[in-house]
Amino acid sequence: MQSYRRHFGRAPRSCWLPECAYRPTYVREAGGVTYQKPGVQAFMAECGLNLFFVETHTIEGGAPVGKALGDAVGPYGSVPRRYVVPIPNYQPPQGRSTFLPYWVETPTVAALGRNNRTGLQVWSATHGYPGDFDYREFHKRDGVSGLHYWRVTGPEVDLGDKAPWNPAIAFGRTAAHADHFADLVEAELRRFAAESGRPGVIAAAYDTELFGHWWFEGVDWLAGVLERLSRRPAVAVTSAGDFVAANPPEDVLSLPESSWGQAGNHFTWLNADTEWMWPIIHAAERRMERLVAQHPTADGALRPVLDQCARELLLLESSDWPFLVTTGQAREYAVMRFESHAERFERLAVVCERGAPTPADCAYADELWELDKVFPTIDYRVFRRREPVAE
Repeated sequence: MQSYRRHFGRAPRSCWLPECAYRPTYVREAGGVTYQKPGVQAFMAECGLNLFFVETHTIEGGAPVGKALGDAVGPYGSVPRRYVVPIPNYQPPQGRSTFLPYWVETPTVAALGRNNRTGLQVWSATHGYPGDFDYREFHKRDGVSGLHYWRVTGPEVDLGDKAPWNPAIAFGRTAAHADHFADLVEAELRRFAAESGRPGVIAAAYDTELFGHWWFEGVDWLAGVLERLSRRPAVAVTSAGDFVAANPPEDVLSLPESSWGQAGNHFTWLNADTEWMWPIIHAAERRMERLVAQHPTADGALRPVLDQCARELLLLESSDWPFLVTTGQAREYAVMRFESHAERFERLAVVCERGAPTPADCAYADELWELDKVFPTIDYRVFRRREPVAE
């Protein structure tokens, strides 16, 4: 939220949770205390956020679909099949729809599910627009220039047999696909309104890296879609926050724990290859909480060292590291980054526990800041303890 305010000049109303991952409220024991651990929505309400997004199956029930099933352009479709992945066996609930927002557990914070029909058209590596034979092939590039001169050509065509890419033909295809998508959005909204008697919303959401990166022509397609929808009286392009404000949820749901990772759960980040990371992360989190308790109002030379300690913890917690280990895309790099942030955090934490940083300690914290330069306005006290913890 601090980053959003810094860039946009106002507070956000809605939030994408990391990896679209949701955890509900549950009862647990810690330190001899039995208590109710708040769901993610409780922390969002505390920050003034009133809406977040979840995957399709989180709202509709049933087995994961689309991106969560592994049918996606880009890295989310490439988790090696050497694992036995547990598929959540949810019973499809009655009446839930991604066309509507729902209050989560209490009428304070709402959730909106990603629309699967429109999602498949854009994300699917098999059925989506990016797989069109005339679009540029991402995976083949010239060994000298690094440029991409080839097109998709066909399903499962070997890289050595790819045909040359024709930009004029490729960008001509974006117009046809923009027409198709605009038709699809209008048809889906009309169908929902006819069946329910209520206005619906489509959360057509994608990772930004899809456009221009995995799908080179995707930026042109996106512009075409927005231009076409703006001319359709039956469709209003809006923000999720505006829609929920104008159409408050009527129902309250209890949502299952879920994410947009493979199988729709947390497997991508917690499995046999990554389980060694989590004790390190959790120990660092508890140590940071103790540092906040030890220095509730730090100032002077200690304050920037504590703030950098908090930055290193956030970087250590990044979901990218276990993700890259699981997919095998950049395993060595991910392990190196994870261990380096753990080591940096350890060194800074020792300084903060001592409570009197030397000039050399301050110089080290400044050096780490220059390496990554993230979260310039961070306040280390965001890591204050919020629940009982068994030491």
